[in-house]
Amino acid sequence: MSIRALWVVSHDKGESGKLRFSRRYPTVEFRAKSLAGAQYVAVPEDRLIPQLLLTELGLIDPEKPYVAVRDDCARQQRCPAVELRVGGPSGRTLWPLLTIHQGGLILACLPLVEAPPDPRPPLPSLASVSQGLALLSGLQGFLCGTGSKLPEPDVLASRLAALPSVLLQVCPLGTPLDVPPQAGALPATVAPGPGGAQKQPAWKAGVHRGRAVVSVALTEMVRSMQYGNRNKQDMWDVHGMVMCKCEVEGVLPNVTVTLTLPPNGSPLQDILVHPCVTSLDSSILTASSVDENDGSAFSGPYKFPFSPPLEPFRLCSYTSQVPVPPILGSYQLKAEENLLKLNVVLKLHESVRNSFEYCEAQLPFFNRHQIGSVDVKVSSGQLEVSKEKNLLVWVLGQKFPKSREVTLEGSVNFSGHLFGPTDPLCTDLTAYVKLFFRIPDLTLSGCCVDQHSVQVYSSAKPRIVTTRELVSSEYYIWNSTGDAPVSSGLMIL
Repeated sequence: MSIRALWVVSHDKGESGKLRFSRRYPTVEFRAKSLAGAQYVAVPEDRLIPQLLLTELGLIDPEKPYVAVRDDCARQQRCPAVELRVGGPSGRTLWPLLTIHQGGLILACLPLVEAPPDPRPPLPSLASVSQGLALLSGLQGFLCGTGSKLPEPDVLASRLAALPSVLLQVCPLGTPLDVPPQAGALPATVAPGPGGAQKQPAWKAGVHRGRAVVSVALTEMVRSMQYGNRNKQDMWDVHGMVMCKCEVEGVLPNVTVTLTLPPNGSPLQDILVHPCVTSLDSSILTASSVDENDGSAFSGPYKFPFSPPLEPFRLCSYTSQVPVPPILGSYQLKAEENLLKLNVVLKLHESVRNSFEYCEAQLPFFNRHQIGSVDVKVSSGQLEVSKEKNLLVWVLGQKFPKSREVTLEGSVNFSGHLFGPTDPLCTDLTAYVKLFFRIPDLTLSGCCVDQHSVQVYSSAKPRIVTTRELVSSEYYIWNSTGDAPVSSGLMIL
């Protein structure tokens, strides 16, 4: 449900109305135009709203208590949803216009009706009507309080001045998300701040209050397809992203995050940035993984100046070409009656730090009976059988041995009474080992964010927190004696 427009009009008996506040949402209006097509009726200018609204509510021109287009008995009244006639007696109308009237103050909003305008749908079927009334009721409580009388003029004026900030919080971009605070109580997130008269953008529903903290988390994900077969080339790729959360005071604070590479690091490619980034060197965006690297690509440092939103967001993403995957492996599977003989070798590359948050290898078995017995030895870690008895889980822990190589060897008997899961791809000896691991304080590309390079232009000095990690994603080692599927589009080893 969304709101096309909202108005606050004041009216004293015997006088014309005065527009005290208005807010329109162009993106919602564009949707209204698309939905209505040829029957679209545009919202009139703000200067015309008081006269049209008061005429419809019968609060103007007391010498004419009867207006045919409004009071004719052939016209069905559906309060509190009224029509706003925008083109004279024979003109077109806006419907449903929702109104709440207290004292000399009128609150009105025009909800978006996501249904064909003709014939008009029943009011009870429109969720936008009840939600629009809830929004108006909340705004009434914020402006007028719980009493029947209006607050003092200066109090009402101050609450009207705070209304734009309140709407950014409770109805950003025309979509009601929350109930307005009662009796002028302004939440801390929208309280006036040191930014003074600086205009707050519509996409930022408030400002931060409290201790200033800037958190920058760099995560690289590595995919791999390893076959152990001379006729099939092993492949892998690396994808990175930088997540930020900036709890910094001010309406539009400026922050700059810099990514750096080691001297022999491969340039970052396929860089995409968040819309809040204010400026960027064009050479940063030109490097692409589909083009041949001629050695002239920009290799950093990569500076990203931006004005952050309140919520966590992805500052940028990238790909990187690295010489080797972190773990090289081989998998051999041989069938003998109801037995499968296994041999798995995993080797941690010497360039990768031997310190994992977790590391495990999973060996699933499809299109077979459940596992009956297991006679397998591992050189390091622990071996477990899943509850469903169709999966071996090799828990390697947080470190490889000093040799950086681990092995799994033995046999598995499938003598269970029940049949295990099926997979149309993994038939006969087509099988794989899937690795799951996370290595803190490491990236394969060598990319990092130095906390001293994070610049924040704000009244308070923030605490800077930076982290980086390497995480596996779709990391497969296929049985070299089976027919493994061949992937494409990854970097060739």
